[in-house]
Formats: sequence, C-alpha cells, structure tokens
Amino acid sequence: MNTNDVVNLYNEYVMKTYTRVPLCFEKAKGALVEDIDGKKYLDFFPGWAVSGIGHCHKKVARAVSGQVQKLIHVSNNYYSALQGKLAKKIIEHSFPGKVFFSNSGAEANEAAVKLARKYGHGRGRFEIITMNKSFHGRTLAMIAATGQDKVKQGFEPLPEGFIHIPFGDIEALEEAINEKTAAVLLELIQCEGGINIAPKGYVEKLRKICDKNDIVLIFDEVQTGLGRTGKMFCYQNYGIAPDVMTLAKSLGGGLPIGATVASARFSDVLTPGSHASTFGGSPLVCAAALGVFEAIEEEELLQNAVKQGKYLLKKLSFLEEKYKIIKEVRGIALTIGVELNIDGEQIYEKCLEKGLLINCTQKNVLRIMPPLTVTKTQIDKALIILNKALS
Repeated sequence: MNTNDVVNLYNEYVMKTYTRVPLCFEKAKGALVEDIDGKKYLDFFPGWAVSGIGHCHKKVARAVSGQVQKLIHVSNNYYSALQGKLAKKIIEHSFPGKVFFSNSGAEANEAAVKLARKYGHGRGRFEIITMNKSFHGRTLAMIAATGQDKVKQGFEPLPEGFIHIPFGDIEALEEAINEKTAAVLLELIQCEGGINIAPKGYVEKLRKICDKNDIVLIFDEVQTGLGRTGKMFCYQNYGIAPDVMTLAKSLGGGLPIGATVASARFSDVLTPGSHASTFGGSPLVCAAALGVFEAIEEEELLQNAVKQGKYLLKKLSFLEEKYKIIKEVRGIALTIGVELNIDGEQIYEKCLEKGLLINCTQKNVLRIMPPLTVTKTQIDKALIILNKALS
C-alpha cells in the first residue's frame, strides 16, 4: 500500500472535515517521521503538539505496552490506581486541588465552564469572558467560547453566555465584567491565534480583578502545558496561579486525554452526577501520561526546552534580520511564532517539500513547536530548510 492507496480509502470512506496534505506517515521516533513511501521528515510541529516529548518516547511506549496486557479500561464507578497516581502527579507539579479526567482539550474546557457556571449558578452568574483570536475546541460550546468567527459559521444558533474581548486589554475586561460574569477563560499564549503572548502585568492584574469580583480564572493550557514553555505549566512563568487549568495534547504522550485541574477552593463544585466521562482517565492513557512525567523529570526536558528554545529563537532572529518578509519572531522556549508580511502558506509548503514539518496559522504566522527532546543538530537542520524556503 502506498500514499495514493490510502488517499483513495479516505476519499471513499472518511468524512472530509480536514484539508489533508497527501502524506501518510507510517512510523516515527523523537522528532523524525517517515511516510509510507519511505521519505523522512523532521517534525517541528509533532501532532499539533500532542507528541510533546517526541514521537513514540520509550518511557511512554513501555508504560503502554505493559498496561495493555493488564487492564485497558475500567468504569469510573470504580477506582483506578493509575488515575489516582496521575492526579497526584499533576497536583504536585501545579497547585493544591483535584483533577477531572476526560479525553480532549475541548472536553477539559467544557468541564471548566460547567464548573464555573455551577459555582455561580445560585447568584445568577453564567457568562464566560474569553478573548478575540482564542481557540478552545470544536464542541458547540467551545466554538461559542472561541474568539474566531470562522469556526462558528454554519453552526448557529450557538450556546449563549460567552463574551469576547481584545486579548491583553485590562480596560476591556473591566468593562465586560457585570453581575452575570462567572469566569474568565484565557490562553496565556494564543497558539492557534498566532503565538500571541499575554503580558505579565496584564495577567497579574487579571488575577487581582478575578479575586476582587469572585470570578473563576481559567487558564487553557491544552497546548502550552507539560513543559513547552520551559516550565511544567505556562502559568508558572507568570508567578500567579489560576483557579482552574485545562490540559490535554502533550499530557498523553500521543494517547487521547484531557484534564481539568481545579484549585482546592473549587475542587468540590462538580458533584456526583453533575459531570462524567465514560473513557476519561482510563488505566491505559494514565499509564502513558505517567510515562510523560517520568520522561520530563528524569531526562531534564524542561531544562532542554529552555536551552534549545533560546538557541532556536536566537537563530530565528538572524533570519528576521536577513529577510524583510519576516515581521516578528516571538515565543517562549519551544513555543514560537514567526509572523510574516506575506501569506505563509507558500513557506509552509516549501518546508514540507524539503522535509520539515511546521504549521501556518492565521494565514501569516509560522508556528514552530519542536518536541522537548529536540537537539541542536536537529534545530540547525530545520533552520537550513527554513532558510531555503524563505529565500
């Protein structure tokens, strides 16, 4: 079977909900992937940041292969030692509280919104303030929460109660707050929005405003969590903690998982029967996630993210000086955006053609998010390809 054979299968049997590149990957390791026809690629956007510690990391593979022989799924009406261990690990690395497990970032955000609305229900509070250019998932509620009109088209009427304001604008936030406000939902780095980074002073003021008005502060760390910004969680770069944090993507090491982390004050808001997930926190995905934590801790991947991210940003700044089509390079550790003055699709396609996988978002921002295991040699190789594409 070759790529054309697989494309034909998709054309006949799979819904066309994606604009797919005619590539079919067969195997991968770390930052390297190989397609079904034998061509190799350097992956600097591994699975939309799902493979945050690289493809098929040995600690994840070992954990999964061992667990799949013992117990794959168990109902959440019973206890699972691995789910308990993973919840403890998340709390140890974040803030005191409790965890709800689901299967994706959208589900994690749904749980966070339900928590905030249940907390404010007795006082008539239900509105959630989110940001322009945000992205929170593809369920009906989460496209309503997302501050991008393009994801909403054709699905109206949408769930009500979501207010969008400019990202990083404290005055707009203060004006939007009213007696119905239940929560503020924020990505500290708008990844899908173009690698827009929240200023530290803005986040500090946001925390104070939420405290003053008894508003739940939710950080969506679906794409930034698990080391991508040089800290285990992005909020740790800001010196303040949220009331609720959502995780997914890199947490499962390649397997589907979502997590909603509620601080101690809010950890018992969702009660038995108020929320659930059939597959959430299965032994298999929890084993994989524990393997992710083990890899990050034992292989000092946070330190590597800082070191290699600094090197990558420095090298990209040289390209910024060289090419006028680069408007700005911005990022934290291994979460990087290269904003262009032109449509970025042609640059993305040239990189793909030459064996480098990156992403283009918002039409003109190249999103570069290599795995935490990336090496200097791999960065140098990627930059050679990017330089050729830009030229």
